[in-house]
Amino acid sequence: MEFLDIPLFDDDFYKMLFRFVINFTFLTLIIRCIYYPFAKRKDYVFTYYLISAIVFFLCFTLKKYELDIGMALGLFAIFGIIRYRTDPIPIKEMTYLFVVIGVSVINSLANKKMSYFEIVGANILIISILFLIERYWALKQEESKSIIYENIENIKPENYETLKSDLENRTGLNINKVTIGEVDFLKDTANVTIFYFNGKQ
Repeated sequence: MEFLDIPLFDDDFYKMLFRFVINFTFLTLIIRCIYYPFAKRKDYVFTYYLISAIVFFLCFTLKKYELDIGMALGLFAIFGIIRYRTDPIPIKEMTYLFVVIGVSVINSLANKKMSYFEIVGANILIISILFLIERYWALKQEESKSIIYENIENIKPENYETLKSDLENRTGLNINKVTIGEVDFLKDTANVTIFYFNGKQ
């Protein structure tokens, strides 16, 4: 049955739903079980889910037109030029963005030459690699914070260890090094920058 020369129903509807369930399941494992416990960034969780869902349905729809390799590469080029008018996306978050897009493309564009066991296997391998890197192989990342410090006596070079110990007690961080910035002798304060490692090694 058709309406305005468009079929009202197609058997591909069931295929789309089944593949979307597979895609959503593995994306949840990537986003909620691997990315979020380590990154704690709720804003990117929202972004990853929405982008992956749109990419999945976009690719599944375009698949009906039997894309050639040129069109497929053009599709990736579209995502390559996307730039959000916000702060630059950290490299790790950009990598996860590429992962969720890639997983969605795999799950939506796989044809009859690729069995469901191969699709699921590819997803499991991607998740396993992400988990191993995040849990065991990820290098520590050095981060920094600027702090207004009022105990100005401790900024003297000979009191460096005292300064570092005091800042560690106050912040609860394992500080790698401390640098002294601008000093205000009228207010007896100094701008200090602390450097510490974040992440697992």
